Amino acid sequence: MFAIAKRFGDLTYGNAYLMLALTALFWGGNTVAGRLAVGEVSPMVVVFLRWVIVAGILLPFQWPRIRAEWSVMRPYFPRMVLMAAFGFVGFNSLFYIAATQTTAVNLGIIQGSMPVFVLIGSVLAFGTKTRLLQVAGILLTLVGVTLIAAQGSLDTLLALAVNPGDGIMLTACVLYSGYTLALRNRPLVSGLTFFAVLSAISAVTSIPGLVFELSTGTAQWPTQHGWGVVLYIALFPSCLSQIFFMRGVELIGPARAGVFINLVPIFAAVLAVSILGEPFEWHHGTALALVLVGIWLSERKAKG
Repeated sequence: MFAIAKRFGDLTYGNAYLMLALTALFWGGNTVAGRLAVGEVSPMVVVFLRWVIVAGILLPFQWPRIRAEWSVMRPYFPRMVLMAAFGFVGFNSLFYIAATQTTAVNLGIIQGSMPVFVLIGSVLAFGTKTRLLQVAGILLTLVGVTLIAAQGSLDTLLALAVNPGDGIMLTACVLYSGYTLALRNRPLVSGLTFFAVLSAISAVTSIPGLVFELSTGTAQWPTQHGWGVVLYIALFPSCLSQIFFMRGVELIGPARAGVFINLVPIFAAVLAVSILGEPFEWHHGTALALVLVGIWLSERKAKG
């Protein structure tokens, strides 16, 4: 039985596509959770609690490995602080602030812009070569994202204007794209050990935001419903998705892994329909097809 379980674990954890698809699903769920959190818990309290919970889960189990591998991580510690502060705390803080000003579908749509920033960053920072089909695949997925943004209407697309929430979310995406690129040169330790340390750093670096809310009287500790939202955010978008995403980047690299982020707006739309009661229309199905074909084209060329 143990051998079967280990074999199953090897097949799943070694499958980059499964890891990245689940990451996108959990992040899509995070857009809905962000909207559900409005009025139930304030943004900086969410960020602080999510990383305290994640660190509390991981550190006791990973502490022996952290001690054993600390000599490897120590030279990278300043970089890890920046990765946690910008990629985890910065992104999450802006994400939940944006959730108070825009819709769950918009959060997912804008999150789909990450592959563009990741690809540009890969070219500039690492000299990554891009092939025609890879670019075509990314553009095709972005067409799907744009179709959702326009709600299937050219008039709506032409009339689009960036509201404050959308602009904040776009800034958050830039921060997380930088984190994605930084994963390429992370210390050579196990992903779970690395993430446990990042979660602890994130819990500490989220304190200034919490203090700001407390000092301005805008902090709201979770209601009963809010605790449910916080626990979902801590366990799935925070803990499992980060582990899975790091594993996906480790297996196929940041540029190729970034393409899968385009699935986030699709999952966000589907979850918004089922949980928030938003209508599902023809352009959602069309966008899903475009995103999947775009990912297939990108991956096909990358293998070739």
